[in-house]
Amino acid sequence: MAQASVPQTQTGSSATAAPRFTAQRLVSLDAFRGATMALMVLVNNPGTGRAVYAPLEHAEWNGWTITDVVFPSFLWIVGVAMTLSLSKRLAAGVPRTHLFLQVLRRSAVLYALGVFGYLFPHFDFSTMRILGVLQRIAICYLIASAIYLTTGVRGQAAWIASLLAAYWLLMKLAPVPGIGAGYLDVERNFAHYVDRIVLGAHNYKPTKTWDPEGLVSTLPAIATTLLGVLAGHLLRLKRDLAERTTWLFLGGNLLIALGLICNVWMPINKKLWTPSFALFMGGMDFVIFAMFVWLVDGLGWRRIVKPLVVLGMNAITVYLASELLAETLDSIRWISGAGPISLRAWLFQQLFAPLAAPINASLLYAVAYVLLMYLLAWGMHRRGWYLRV
Repeated sequence: MAQASVPQTQTGSSATAAPRFTAQRLVSLDAFRGATMALMVLVNNPGTGRAVYAPLEHAEWNGWTITDVVFPSFLWIVGVAMTLSLSKRLAAGVPRTHLFLQVLRRSAVLYALGVFGYLFPHFDFSTMRILGVLQRIAICYLIASAIYLTTGVRGQAAWIASLLAAYWLLMKLAPVPGIGAGYLDVERNFAHYVDRIVLGAHNYKPTKTWDPEGLVSTLPAIATTLLGVLAGHLLRLKRDLAERTTWLFLGGNLLIALGLICNVWMPINKKLWTPSFALFMGGMDFVIFAMFVWLVDGLGWRRIVKPLVVLGMNAITVYLASELLAETLDSIRWISGAGPISLRAWLFQQLFAPLAAPINASLLYAVAYVLLMYLLAWGMHRRGWYLRV
């Protein structure tokens, strides 16, 4: 299953009607989530993996592309949405214990959905992936919520610094048996050593011995979610929208600068989720979201972003549908004159390959896949159906 993704975790019951575009709803957050979801579907579903524009692929190791922005953005959005939701319920007098139990239930459901996605369609439990995209979101949502419910802003900032520092020290000082400490290449780093030992056959199938959403690298991923929590606090300030947007923009640029400084000692790397990556991508999210807030909630550009809002309001449905459909298209195979072929490859060859050069035909297939997912979200939106956990 592809790595570029994840959806929203919001308060609400499954498949219930949700408020439409009201003054109380932060439309910019839905639009940002929808834009991230559209990019996720686009980069995860090329017509052929042999012909893809470089920015639409993950960085091979160190560095980043626009594709690497997707997953941290989802975690960051979870932090923002969680803060806005829990703060309202706390203000309404709901006990913290009750809120945490609800968070625990939703995390369990989200984790189970992630496991199901990786089991589908063969359901091979002997090599099923224990961790993954939705699983990491579930873990980060649970732990970040617990921190939010038990600390204030200073405590949350301290947790961010502590998580990043702890991960930095583990990666630099914890020795890998027979190799030593401080290595950050694919095979010799401490995080992948832990994945090999603990996860074994349950790692990500393409890598076999380590997981891009592995155990140790979840620490800085939690910090990414908490950066979203801090953004949520800024949004809740009783200040003019212009002032709050300015603080988001300034905070984002500061985090980007910190990420670039940390890059000198530990490179920006999504697969390791290095502290420099967490800070840099968190800063990007602050800046991009500030633009969404100003344009959508400030200037009122709601009609323009409505397709993104529709995607963002049913992000879990779109995520699961896009992943399960892709698995189904790859799993349906038959023998043709040129040998075994999947339904996805046949569709690409018959419908898209004749239209353009391979790299553009592959992009056309991905764009068509995004439009298909939008039609699904639009149909649900028209009926007032919103799948939440």
